[in-house]
Amino acid sequence: MQRAPKIIPISDLRRDANGIIKSVSASRDPLFITQRGRAAAVMVSMKEYEQTQHELEILRLLARGEKEIEAGVGFSLEEVMAEADALLAEQP
Repeated sequence: MQRAPKIIPISDLRRDANGIIKSVSASRDPLFITQRGRAAAVMVSMKEYEQTQHELEILRLLARGEKEIEAGVGFSLEEVMAEADALLAEQP
């Protein structure tokens, strides 16, 4: 079961920015910030942001690989696995 997202108004962020940043840094969960009752921003820890960017890069490489396969260009399985292993080893 998915947990309910943590949502705070921007006024709370203004009032206790330091405490909220500490809370987000300690948590793996995103914090949704509202302004005038509507979602305005999402705050995540630096660790979560870096992890997300790393996963996004892997997805980009997979998409590029699919396009290359469709175009009849590509690499051997050994080359692909070596590159994938190198990327996973970089994971924070």
